[in-house]
Amino acid sequence: MSTPGIVVAGLRKRYGSALALDGMSFTVRPGVVTGLIGPNGAGKSTTMRVILGLDSVDEGTALIDGKPYRDLRCPLNHVGSLLDAASLHAGRSGHGHLLWLAHSQGLGARRVNQVIEQVGLASVARRKTGGYSLGMRQRLGIAAALLGDPQIIMLDEPFNGMDPDGIVWMRGFLRSLAAQGRAVLVSSHLMSEVQDTADHLVVAGRGKAIADAGVADLIAAASGNRVAVRTTAGTHAMRVLAHAGATVAAAGRDTITVSGLPADRIVTLLSQGAVPFSEVSAHRATLEDVYLDLTREAVEFRATSMEVTR
Repeated sequence: MSTPGIVVAGLRKRYGSALALDGMSFTVRPGVVTGLIGPNGAGKSTTMRVILGLDSVDEGTALIDGKPYRDLRCPLNHVGSLLDAASLHAGRSGHGHLLWLAHSQGLGARRVNQVIEQVGLASVARRKTGGYSLGMRQRLGIAAALLGDPQIIMLDEPFNGMDPDGIVWMRGFLRSLAAQGRAVLVSSHLMSEVQDTADHLVVAGRGKAIADAGVADLIAAASGNRVAVRTTAGTHAMRVLAHAGATVAAAGRDTITVSGLPADRIVTLLSQGAVPFSEVSAHRATLEDVYLDLTREAVEFRATSMEVTR
């Protein structure tokens, strides 16, 4: 019996002297939106191309419903993908583009009209794609991915070019696909959108998965037992709490984070020390915090800070 979804196991690939994949392994399960994130050069795009049979590997396997992509009959019925929203024939209409793809898979105009409605392009479907904005091209690419009504969806940077309304639509749309039991893999550099959309996260770094866990679990681990304190007397508060054995750090304007003391003890100490404060609450890390911490040693290109002189 084949395993549903995507199973990537031990992918290794070199481009000359460059090691693009170094044992990449993870699973994309049905009913879950899985986010794939990582710095440039981490192997995200190469992995997606390998899954879709566009690149070969030196070692390892990438299976879709238990089979390599090349062995799938009518592949659009198994997996729909969007890797590059710009790869369109500028002189062809959105409807014509989808109809051409549909005919290649034995599908008709009725299915084309259905997916156009799904992604909200009905009013511009007869326009030439050369006049489409990037957000419209993203929607057209997603419509193409849906043509075969596949149980697996793979999208590379789908939020790029989306206006705020489009981003809100995309979040709900991806979650609705997973709610239908589909396996959804989304690669993105936009941490806030991944945090609001994905259930599971694969963090890539230097060609391998350096984290593979639920988004909530990763954020909880990064949050630790730290407490956030809002105060206009940060220096005074840090001195009082450090004297009581806490580890204290500035976390922004009028905010400090405290480790090593429970919230009720912090309140007592600040009150006794006559330190003004407006809030004491459990610190909640963001997905950006998680990402930066996990990929600290995996960033290939890092800019140096610029000094400002007067």
